[in-house]
Amino acid sequence: MRIAMVGAGGVGAAYGALLAEAGHDVRLLARGAHLAAMRERGLVVVRDGVTRTPPLMASDDAADLGVADVAILAVKLWSTEDAARSALPLLGPETLVVTLQNGVDSRERLASVLGPERVLAGVAQISAVIEEPGVVVHRSPFARIIVGEADGSESARLARFVAACVDAGIEARATREIAVELWAKFVFIASLSSACGVFRAGVGPILANPQTHAFLERLVAEAVAVGRAEGVPLPDDQVARTLAFTEGLPPTMRASLLDDLERGARLELPWLGGRIAAGGRRAGVPTPAHETAALAMALHVEGR
Repeated sequence: MRIAMVGAGGVGAAYGALLAEAGHDVRLLARGAHLAAMRERGLVVVRDGVTRTPPLMASDDAADLGVADVAILAVKLWSTEDAARSALPLLGPETLVVTLQNGVDSRERLASVLGPERVLAGVAQISAVIEEPGVVVHRSPFARIIVGEADGSESARLARFVAACVDAGIEARATREIAVELWAKFVFIASLSSACGVFRAGVGPILANPQTHAFLERLVAEAVAVGRAEGVPLPDDQVARTLAFTEGLPPTMRASLLDDLERGARLELPWLGGRIAAGGRRAGVPTPAHETAALAMALHVEGR
């Protein structure tokens, strides 16, 4: 299967490496110093303390990559539409597009450019970052993907994509309730991102301090309330599930937003905690914790 990764940052490169090592023809759409380093020495991926250089190609021009069977978008949320337009040369009549981004609105944003009939929404569960140009560290002990059709159907194309991921060692599964899965992750990632950004700390210190732990709980509860107000049938115990998952993470785990903040890079905050706050205002749901976090990082959203 020819798979194009639109976005070769930590998430895109880590999944791409696993798929390439399984024998798929993986091609990365990348740019800048990261692309230059990959052209010089290949993509270097560090996983479980082992350094690998998977067989794949990279370019900043989608036309160089050729038509793909699957195009996976793993770009930052602010560049969704631009990335979709840059991916147009990858698309043939049967090309499937899968979004593995952090937000809950990506499928609709991609569909406006690429057409709703070819886009699947997916949930990425992985922690991976660019340590330096050309070098990606896969930090989490897992790599999971949940994906589903917008109408909840069990299509053949969905089954083929899941099978390819499983064959590559990715814990992948199809779901009939992709909106619930998207929001379950969104509750976690939006809340953790706001907490890590405000407190400039990873999971361990935040959970260890009673005050910061309580603030994280408020962030999670607000996110769940907004999701339900938007009609997403999140489970009754979603807050407890999210907190239990967070408490089970390695204490050194941190949201990628904190990495971006420390580097002076642009933040996904308006599409994460900012999205929760905006959704709360539309639905009449109070979100003071997310509003506070968004205000605390307002001067850093555009980067340095």
